Amino acid sequence: MSNEATLHSQQEVMHGAHDHHDHEHHHEDNFISKYVFSLDHKMIAKQFLITGIVWAIIGAFFSVVFRLQLGFPDATFPWLESILGHWAKGGRITPEAYYALVTMHGTILVFFVLTAGLSGTFSNLLIPLQVGARDMASPFMNCLSYWFFFLASLVMMASLFVQTGPASGGWTMYPPLSALGDASIGSKIGVDLWLISMALFVVSQLLGGLNYISTLLNMRTKGMSMTKMPLTIWSFFFTAVLGVLSFPVLLSGFILLLFDRHAGTSFYLSDIFIAGKALANEGGSAILYQHLFWFLGHPEVYIIILPAMGMVSEVLAVSSRKPIFGYLAMIGSLFAICILAFLVWAHHMFVTGLNPFLGAFFVLLTLLIAVPSAIKVFNWLTTIWKGNIRFTPASLFSIGFVSTFISGGLTGIWLGNSSIDIHLHDTYFVIAHFHIVMGVSAFFGMFAGIYHWFPKMYGRFMNNTIGYIHFWVTLIGAYLIFWPMHYEGMAGMPRRYFDYSSWTSFNQFGGLNQFISIVVILVFATQLLFVFNFFYSIFKGRKLTETNPWKATTLEWTTPINPGHGNWPGEIPEVHRWAYDYSKDGRDFIPQTEPIGPNESAH
Repeated sequence: MSNEATLHSQQEVMHGAHDHHDHEHHHEDNFISKYVFSLDHKMIAKQFLITGIVWAIIGAFFSVVFRLQLGFPDATFPWLESILGHWAKGGRITPEAYYALVTMHGTILVFFVLTAGLSGTFSNLLIPLQVGARDMASPFMNCLSYWFFFLASLVMMASLFVQTGPASGGWTMYPPLSALGDASIGSKIGVDLWLISMALFVVSQLLGGLNYISTLLNMRTKGMSMTKMPLTIWSFFFTAVLGVLSFPVLLSGFILLLFDRHAGTSFYLSDIFIAGKALANEGGSAILYQHLFWFLGHPEVYIIILPAMGMVSEVLAVSSRKPIFGYLAMIGSLFAICILAFLVWAHHMFVTGLNPFLGAFFVLLTLLIAVPSAIKVFNWLTTIWKGNIRFTPASLFSIGFVSTFISGGLTGIWLGNSSIDIHLHDTYFVIAHFHIVMGVSAFFGMFAGIYHWFPKMYGRFMNNTIGYIHFWVTLIGAYLIFWPMHYEGMAGMPRRYFDYSSWTSFNQFGGLNQFISIVVILVFATQLLFVFNFFYSIFKGRKLTETNPWKATTLEWTTPINPGHGNWPGEIPEVHRWAYDYSKDGRDFIPQTEPIGPNESAH
């Protein structure tokens, strides 16, 4: 306790100085310092979110375009030529353009939307507000984190407009295809721009992650012990730790790939022939790149899903008017996922010639990660069981998250088995599995967070009716798109093929592919409805009239409706209790700032 008191006294000095500085210079804020190069964590969160939304529209549009090819391989769409130019001559996309679209779709959504857009937004918004800090430990580093991400976005965007087109080696960018500029038209300057963009992105993630960890370890308000933190903060903490430990490995893999492309090295190249001519490269291993990539690639899955898990835990407790069930078990399962995430990367590599004895260990560890995931699912279901549930758009998306996390996660048991994976690897079964469990689930967590904390960000509510339409069309549409792909995959239908119509084995799925493509277009249109709701509500949404509209217990709802830089106008509130005192002792909720009464029951 003395350590906590010392920490608090240090904070008060710093916060006091910050307050003084804030009041003294507030009137000097101009447009550039307030909205562009802002040091306020709330504004930086909005920058991450809006940039992520722009990228999400682009990435999702790419999927619509290549689904048109998969659903209607013999049809022509003249409007495509006006958008894509020579990449869609006569209204049909070329095979090169198809692979570029698939590559950029994966890259954009995995990294720029579900990593930067999700974690960057809500870690920035909620960590200072929920632990009781004026801002991040280093606001300048926070600002740099966003602008490195923005710079990465510009470079990736530029790659879409070069003459030879963007990278088209898949979002994993495996060599030798990505290591040899002569291998294909999509292996030229587009790959260099992709690698440079991703290097800048990694720098952004490291700057942000170190800042998040420093803030929640060192800048918690008085009384806010680690076990009084909301599960959102725990999830952001483990997410940041995963990123800080794994992103440097990815960066090293990319740098070695650049060396192979331009410095004549052979880290990933050996025994390569192009057009019958042997290359001089010897001694490299393409499998080395896969190890480096997936050592980040699997923690990346949890970098994406953990923030969503934390926000869903918070929203379900608030919406159910019940304490979160198994708080310590939830923290323990987050920690277990964090550890196991680093021990399962080779389950992506069962078909690379991996030693079966070694593969058995990765099968065991892969199946073991289902245990903490199952604990979380059980606790979410028990939290809402017999709860007085308020079906807001945020709570519906949270329940939808639990549904997709269960159904998508169960198929991971099949893929985690090395003998079954030999048949299912690189088929549509894999696409169905990771889109449901990682893509759809993460988006549902993100949507829940946006609907729930939108009033805190903008002082207004989003439109509920549009929110309900958004939820139901997205949930039903997601299952109609990805569930049938399991059956295509079990039939052996390989992914990343441009046209299946001439394959006797797979042209039986022609009608199903058309159906999936039509649903994709409908779901994409619904996301545009959400984007309209988001931007319209910023300016015209129903105004917030009270500081705590959801009747929640956490600290962010003790700030003013539109908090300034520094969050609280006076002293930072002191915390006396955990974050989940709902329906306790005859009261609907008890804020964290209220002292524990002498006759109060323990949670």
